[in-house]
Amino acid sequence: MRIVAGKHRSRILKTLEGQVTRPTLDKVKESIFSSIGPYFEGGEALDLFAGSGAIGLECLSRGMDHCIFVDSSFDAIKIIKENINILKENDHAMVYRMDYSKALDQCIHDKKQFDLIYIDPPYGKISYDEILTKIDNNSLCNYLIICEGLKEDSFKDDYKSFKIKKESIYGITKIVIYKRNEE
Repeated sequence: MRIVAGKHRSRILKTLEGQVTRPTLDKVKESIFSSIGPYFEGGEALDLFAGSGAIGLECLSRGMDHCIFVDSSFDAIKIIKENINILKENDHAMVYRMDYSKALDQCIHDKKQFDLIYIDPPYGKISYDEILTKIDNNSLCNYLIICEGLKEDSFKDDYKSFKIKKESIYGITKIVIYKRNEE
């Protein structure tokens, strides 16, 4: 796995061995970032269910100011920290080893607001609707939410503050991009 574009372009990242996580394929990452705007001029990102941290690190490489990486697995957290160190992004990253719901509660408590939230839970095990409702009800995101799931997964068309901007299928993977409603 590698960083696709930006200041860390082509840098190789470490991944977890085995089937514990499913790294997002480079072609899928490239397609996602091409459709949302390939580069950022600052901003805050949240990589929920971060795995190796590849998505959050891609955001930093493409110009985000800061990213919070969340995973409950000790092994995943170890790899995320190694990848952050490899790219020397320690000043731009925060790592939470906790359940996603507790991490969202912490972000609510800390009054965090994100420009981009990436949600990639274990397939078939977590309710996207529960997560998206919590994000929406607590105004955690002010621009984009990207969900990665199985192509069979269903997603609501809209929430109070967000609606689907784009939906794409890549093999068995579905990517759904929500954009904040214009007010």
